Amino acid sequence: MMAIGLRVEGFDVETADTSAQALERLAAQPFDLALVDLMLPGTNGIQLARLARERHPGTRVVLMSAYHLSERQLTRADCGAAGFVPKPLDLGELARFLRSKVAGVANAFEVAGDALAGVRAPAVAGAAPPR
Repeated sequence: MMAIGLRVEGFDVETADTSAQALERLAAQPFDLALVDLMLPGTNGIQLARLARERHPGTRVVLMSAYHLSERQLTRADCGAAGFVPKPLDLGELARFLRSKVAGVANAFEVAGDALAGVRAPAVAGAAPPR
């Protein structure tokens, strides 16, 4: 559902059910952004973010989870994430947040606003439309 919504919002989206699948997709083609759930089968989202930073430094990683983590906790995890989105989330707000990350407008780590509410679904990697 989230992948469909992000496609409607203009993103090119690839999904993966596991960290291994996400790493395969990241290796197969360049992505501007990877939206990673913290609770993935196999390698967790923080470990996946670390691997993505190491292997694909041009891909920005935004973490998401229903479990709220503070900016301090995520910074201490040293995973290179560009942001965090708490679930549930609003698709329109998510799209705006992801666009700001892809565009480089928001270079520092950010937590998406508390106004996010509504849509739940897994999505792992997505590329922004060509500029």
